[in-house]
Parts: sequence; C-alpha cells; structure tokens
Amino acid sequence: MSAQLERATFAAGCFWGVEVEFRNTPGVKDAQVGYVGGQTENPTYKEVCSGRTGHAEGVEVTFDPREVSYGELVDSFWRLHDPTQLNRQGWDVGTQYRSAIFVHSPEQERIALESKERAQARFSKPITTEIVPADTFWPAEEYHQQYLVKNGRATCAI
Repeated sequence: MSAQLERATFAAGCFWGVEVEFRNTPGVKDAQVGYVGGQTENPTYKEVCSGRTGHAEGVEVTFDPREVSYGELVDSFWRLHDPTQLNRQGWDVGTQYRSAIFVHSPEQERIALESKERAQARFSKPITTEIVPADTFWPAEEYHQQYLVKNGRATCAI
C-alpha cells in the first residue's frame, strides 16, 4: 500500500452491497470483501457462515485521505445499514452479520466514536455497532470479490 493511502475496515451485514457502495465512493482506491474479528486463521466462507469462527463479513477499504476523509467514510457507513440491529441485517442473522468498525489507529477510534455519537441522534433505538481494534483481515474467496458487479447487479440492499 502506498504511503499516501490508508485503510478502513467495516462490517455492516452481507459484504457484497457494502463493498459496492464503498468502491463507488470518490477517493476509495480499492475495496475487498473478507472476514475480520474472529479467531480462526484463514477462514472460509462456509466456516464463517457457521457462526463458529467469530468473524464478521467485512470490507477493507483502501482510500486516499486527500480525496476522502476517514470521517466521511464512517459517516457513510451509518447510512449503508441499520446499526441498531444486533447480529443481523434483514434476513441475514448471526454474529457474522454484526455491525462493526475495526479501527487501525487511535485517531480512527476517536473519529468513529464521535461519528457514532452524532449518528445516534438519527436513530430511535440504540446503535449496537462495535468499535474495536482491527485485527487480521482475511480476504474472501475470489468469487466473492466484486460479486454484484460480476453478476450484473447494482445492489443487494434490503
């Protein structure tokens, strides 16, 4: 990764739609789907779907902070899903579909917490999103990368 580029990692339910939204954000240079926040090394989709690895379906975003700020990405994150649903998004249920922000620095943590506080004012129920230190991001299998684009779909929004 270039010295000018930074990473952000989010989980907001099924990773396909989240990837498309971030990939289409000006300043985002790459977005890949994968698994984050669990204890199994190099997990597979089938293992993550079992709910036994502890991973969430996530998206690792590579962005140019001169074009889009981390704060803008976090603010977008709140609009991409319902962060008040615990361990689910729509029909997808399980800890692998939890809402989480995986921070890569104390500065990202500060920005995410401040953004969460502002976002809470827009929701009647409490936000359940975890804000936790980023750990290993395991890229998902190739067939999951840009899945919606490969299959001629623009979105899988609920």
